[in-house]
Formats: sequence, structure tokens, C-alpha cells
Amino acid sequence: MFDNLSDRLEGVFKKLRGRGSLTDANIKEALREVRIALLEADVNFKVVKTFIERVREKAVGIEVVGSLTPGQQVIKVVHDELVTLMGEKNASLNLAAQPPAVVMMVGLQGSGKTTTSAKLAKRLRSKERKKCLLASLDVYRPAAMDQLATVGEQAGVEVMETSPSEKPVAIAARALDTAKRGGYDVLFLDTAGRLHVDETLMEELSQVKGEVDPVEILLVADSMTGQDAVTVAEQFDQQLSITGVVLSKSDGDARGGAALSIRHVTGKPIKFLGVGEGLDALDVFHPDRVASRILGMGDVLSLVETAMENVDLEKAAKLQDKIQKTAFTLEDFLEQMQQIKKMGPLGDLMSMIPGMKQAMKGRESEVDDSQLKRIEAIILSMTPGERRKHQIINASRKRRIAKGSGTSVQEVNRLLKQFVQTQKMMKRLGKLGKKGFMRGGGIPGMPKMPGMPF
Repeated sequence: MFDNLSDRLEGVFKKLRGRGSLTDANIKEALREVRIALLEADVNFKVVKTFIERVREKAVGIEVVGSLTPGQQVIKVVHDELVTLMGEKNASLNLAAQPPAVVMMVGLQGSGKTTTSAKLAKRLRSKERKKCLLASLDVYRPAAMDQLATVGEQAGVEVMETSPSEKPVAIAARALDTAKRGGYDVLFLDTAGRLHVDETLMEELSQVKGEVDPVEILLVADSMTGQDAVTVAEQFDQQLSITGVVLSKSDGDARGGAALSIRHVTGKPIKFLGVGEGLDALDVFHPDRVASRILGMGDVLSLVETAMENVDLEKAAKLQDKIQKTAFTLEDFLEQMQQIKKMGPLGDLMSMIPGMKQAMKGRESEVDDSQLKRIEAIILSMTPGERRKHQIINASRKRRIAKGSGTSVQEVNRLLKQFVQTQKMMKRLGKLGKKGFMRGGGIPGMPKMPGMPF
């Protein structure tokens, strides 16, 4: 997300950084390019106009702070205004109600309401120990109720059995009663959608709202629809007074116009981003972190949080002990690679590391997730003995491994060569102890990956 905008802004600010001082003409030229970049990213034109005016007011006659150059100071102004534009801080789910707290999920057909409902319920169950119940009010779309039952089971969350012959309002009332009797903390109502906003849909949703008095009405909007997502948000907000937005399919949106426009246009916060099809692929929306990533500053906090959630610290400690004893093997490497895969797409992880996006310019193919899959296939095609002692892998073994993994002997050779180089580095760092390992740029328990830039 934001890839195109980030690339364009990087070019604009590169010019500013190179100047010792800035004139009104310099700023005017830079803001014109920023304006074009935002419009090309499908940001609402009224939002762009307001944003540029606010930046111009603060950038003209700017006072240089500390060690920042004038160019860096303008970038800081743009960063701060981006944060303001998107809502300044994360707006968390409001579940402050007598249980069960009712969350209505609304949106157009195909926006991802059903999957997002399961994602949110799973998140609350695993992170906040909330007992959640899902119920489908979609009596129109074929197999909609079966779909919710399936994703609910995958998420480990209970789904109330419903029938297409029931009325949506009656289902909502029954679900609320079931949630109260069952001692549930949160009730998610997966409502029906349409291909477009119509009076019948809104009337039905209004009746459901009046019946269950939800604490949250979350609009699930497809971020790939750009300005259409903003228009849909406006329409739903006018009719239902939504409390927040979940932008789905943001992993497929390279522009990011909806994320930069919705808060300003509707006044309602973006609370989550859907970043993939998996039920764990849901990110909390932090305006300050998103702004930093747009401007190529990275997002270390999110990177650390992702690592803490997905890395097995006990295994990491054992690996660090192995490194210090110079006993790092291909088995260890495979285990660490599998942990890194749990953290999400490599491209997303790279964008969280400050300066990494610029450093990898033109080398994006080196952080393709398919590379990890090929490396994993090669190692899995080895025998346990070969993984523990790579020196025994001769020419015939390499041919067998290549055939078994669907790769080539050249790829097997490349992996082994890179692994040997990594192993040597691990030995040097191991001799230096924990401090030396950290000076080598590593995260404890997460060694540099062969063929990877981290």
C-alpha cells in the first residue's frame, strides 16, 4: 500500500534534502509535485487542496529546529500533516458496554465483511481473551451463512446457526439474546450488502441498529476501489452514523487514496487494515506509523510488535546459544526462516526498516516471498544428516536435492555458498558474545538470511 505515492514523494524530497536553504519558489515547486503525487494516488481532490494549504502555511518562513536542514524540516511538516489527516492516533474498538458489546459489520457486497468479522473476532479472542459470537444476517446472498460458519470455525470462534428464511431483524434479536444467555463478551453481526447503496438496504440496517443498539458500526470498505470507497463511507455514515472503517484488501492497493481521504471526508477513523486473506492478516491502523512508511522512514515499532507476536522466544534463545557455540546448521536456518515467514510478506517487513526501501531500489526481486519458498523446498529435500552437516553434500546429492525441490543444481550451489558465508559470520559474532551479535546488526535469535538483505 502507498507504494506509488511513496516513490513519488521520495523523488520530491530528495531534491529538498540537497538544498542548504529553501526559498518560497523551492517550496512552491515541491508542493506542486506533492499535489500531483497525491492526486495520482487517488486522494480526494478537496483533501489534497486542504492538505497542501496547511503544509504551505507551516513551511513558508519555517524555523529550522536543532540539527535539521530546511529540507528535512519541510519533510517533518509533511509528515505531521499526514498524521493529522489520517487521525493522529489509533482509534481502538469501543467495547465499553454491558456485555455483550454489539458490533455491526456493514458495507457493500464483496467488500470483505464476512472475513473481516472473523478476523476481528479471532483478534479479540487471542489478544484480549474475549468470548465472541458471530451471526450472519445476510439472508440474500447464496451460501453467505455457510461462509461465516466456515471462517468462524477456522478462527476458533462460535457462530450462531441461522436460516435464510428468517428476517434479518429477528436474527439480530435472537443473536443478542443468545449472546446474553451464553455469557459472550462481544457479538458480531455480519449484515447483508448490495452491489450499491440503496434505500432498502439502509432501511434494513437502520432497523437492525434500532433493535440491538450496537456500540460499534464498522464499515468494511474495499481500499482498491479508491474514491468509490470514500463515497460509500460518506453514504453509510449519513444513514447510520458509522463509528469507524476497516479498509480491506489494502495489500492489493498500491495507491492508498482511500486511507488518506476517509478520515478527512467523513470525520470517522480508520481502525484496521486488511492486509491479506489469512485470518491473522489484520493490522491496527496507526496514522503516525503509516505516515512514516509513506515517507520512507520505516516503522520500527510495528516491526518489533510483529516479531514479538510471531517469534518463538524460547527457540530464539536456543539459537543464540548455538551461534555462540558456533553450531549453526541448515536445520537452524530453516527453523528461523519459517519464523520469519510467520511475520508476513517480506516486502512489508522491509518497508518497516528505516532506509531499507531506498537501499533496495531496483533489487525488489531479492525480497520476493517466492525466494523463501524455493530455499525452504531445497532444505526440505535434504536428509536430516545433510541439514546438520552440509559438507557431505556432493554432486550426486545436489542433483537429487534439486530434483526433489523442483529447482536447479545452480540454485542448490548458491544456497550452500551463501549459507557458508552466513555461518562464518555467525562464528565471528558468536566469539564476540551477545554484544558482538547486536553490533553485527542482528535481532537476537534472528540471524541474517542467506541471500537476503537483513
